[in-house]
Amino acid sequence: MTGAGFETLVVDPKDCVGDQSDWRRLAATALESNPFFGPDFLSPFLTHVGPSSVRLCVVRETAGGPWLIAAPVGRRRAGLVVPTATVWASEYGPLGAPLVAPGAPPQAVAAFLDLAAGAGGTPLVTIPYLPTEGAAARALATVADWHPVFDDPQERAAHDAGEQGQRQLLEAMTAKRRKELSRLSRRLADRGATRLVSHRGEAAADVFERFLVLEHAGWKGAHATSLLSDPATAAFARQMIAARAQAGSLRIDALMLDDRPLAMLVMLLEGARAFSWKIAYDEAFARFSPGQRVALFALETNLREPGLAGGDSLAVPGHPMISPLWRGRMVYATGLFARSPAGRLIRLAARLDLHAERQARRLARRLLRRG
Repeated sequence: MTGAGFETLVVDPKDCVGDQSDWRRLAATALESNPFFGPDFLSPFLTHVGPSSVRLCVVRETAGGPWLIAAPVGRRRAGLVVPTATVWASEYGPLGAPLVAPGAPPQAVAAFLDLAAGAGGTPLVTIPYLPTEGAAARALATVADWHPVFDDPQERAAHDAGEQGQRQLLEAMTAKRRKELSRLSRRLADRGATRLVSHRGEAAADVFERFLVLEHAGWKGAHATSLLSDPATAAFARQMIAARAQAGSLRIDALMLDDRPLAMLVMLLEGARAFSWKIAYDEAFARFSPGQRVALFALETNLREPGLAGGDSLAVPGHPMISPLWRGRMVYATGLFARSPAGRLIRLAARLDLHAERQARRLARRLLRRG
């Protein structure tokens, strides 16, 4: 498809092993950073974990010009039944903001929605985990002929930078919390030398192996949800981490007792934001709150990072550990973009379907607690 000054592409991210410069340039300069839609994450994810049918929908300037907007798209049920064209965000990358170049014209954004709808075979495009106040949502919402609805808005822990970020840190460090953490630090110091460290660059890829072991030794390993529980997720994670470490877009923060990691947090750095991707801790030392310690250290480190505008915890809403510590909030929702009366009718069905799925999940959780 072509338009006034732009053209569209449908690319298999698994096959993008050659020149990725246009894709990388868009990921680095996008109006809203998303570490999960760049090549270092998306290619290994879809190679090892994601469905093979997902494709990267791209709008670029004509004659092979720079990319203007891109996101992975596949056909997926909105909830339990209704199929839609879906921007592919998942629990491994819970952020659905498409990569939008600064200055991308509304016609290019409209072409992306048209392309996504065609790829999914439906006049409804669903974007989960879409920040409702972000630049990508604003760009998508201004497109003529596509009518957005933001379903089930929620908020998760985040933090700002600068003075606002410092105020959020002060709010988190209440007198009670400061006193308790100081007490726990003294008790932990009786067992050996403690230190908080950050690992960067290619050495961080080696440190990630210790993270994998730490995560697998805890409850995630017991429930077969750790990265090491499945060879496919382990291969994806290792390939992704190695690529980001080489690119300098990875940081692993750790609380150490002598040479033993008690807690580790994997931070993905993209554009002007830091994303808290994975955290693990030694459950034998849970009474010392190692997860809190490393999460606070990550926040303090982020606030010292030059050029960083904030951080996203990527945590579930109301997470009991991170929400009291990272006091900023990021509101997100499932964006439902409909074109034509048929699209709006499907959107109504999709919203009912999403509601039914949420109710089913709540019922399942109640039954599990009773069991």
